[in-house]
Amino acid sequence: MTTYYDPIIYEVKAADSGMLLKTVLQRRLGVSRKLMSKIKLTEQGITLNGKRVYISVPVQEGDLVAIRMQQEESDDILPQPIPFDILFEDEALLVVNKAPGIIVHPTHGHYTETLANGVVHYWKERNQKFRFRPIHRLDQETSGVLAIAKNAYVHQHISEQLIAGQVTKRYKALVHGVPDPLEGKLDGPIDRDPLEPHRRIVTSSGYPALTFYKTTMQFRDASLVEIRLGTGRTHQIRVHMSSIGCPLIGDKMYVHPDWDTFSEDKREASGMLDNMMGRQALHAAELGLKHPLTGQDMLFEAPLPEDITRLITELTRDRSEQER
Repeated sequence: MTTYYDPIIYEVKAADSGMLLKTVLQRRLGVSRKLMSKIKLTEQGITLNGKRVYISVPVQEGDLVAIRMQQEESDDILPQPIPFDILFEDEALLVVNKAPGIIVHPTHGHYTETLANGVVHYWKERNQKFRFRPIHRLDQETSGVLAIAKNAYVHQHISEQLIAGQVTKRYKALVHGVPDPLEGKLDGPIDRDPLEPHRRIVTSSGYPALTFYKTTMQFRDASLVEIRLGTGRTHQIRVHMSSIGCPLIGDKMYVHPDWDTFSEDKREASGMLDNMMGRQALHAAELGLKHPLTGQDMLFEAPLPEDITRLITELTRDRSEQER
């Protein structure tokens, strides 16, 4: 027996009267062609006033248009009781505060102990059927806000917001040195490093990448920086901050561009901070988006994790001692 999620319903307005059902689905409910092709194949996927009809029929004011999606599960993901912090949850979204060190989705050679394994287990324990659909990705070492769509319609809508630049992403990072200027815009195209394809570099032949930053705290050899993304390239924050001589503390891949010229003392001081952090000091602090079902503007926030706050405390103490 086919089971469905609760329907998404739209009441036809006077301005829509005479419009084709297909057009209403696209313009008023925002259903993409791909999703429309998928849901119209199911028995109750698209209905008009409770009846299955062709999407080429015209609609009238007061008609009820409904779309229903089949319940899906991530059968290829092993459920595991892995704890995670929930920031928000409703019928459309699950928003979590991802812990540092955990991979978001199973990958080749790493099929277990991921956030996906924990979320699938969480749903299974509650007899809920959803497919794991993260809206975006965070690196394994990055902590913070991560949104997960509960069905294809929600995923499509927020993905379109991402493409249109309507999703706000704000990060906090501890970096080596002090940015000059303290606040600014980094507009440097990014592409793969031809010598090391797993790395990214700033290159004139790369894809457009835009990062906005603001220094909020200064220490002796480090800074706390707030970052807003204008684009979403792989490793963008890490690459851009490294390119201006302020790599993320703890980042093993992207270091200061002039690292080879550093004195032994400077390398040792930098290495001490990296070791104290133990991972790249990057945290996804805020995620803002428009709820795909209600249209409400929503802002999700995750507090700084313990390891970053601990290092900030140490850096503050060190600065105070130097000022005496």
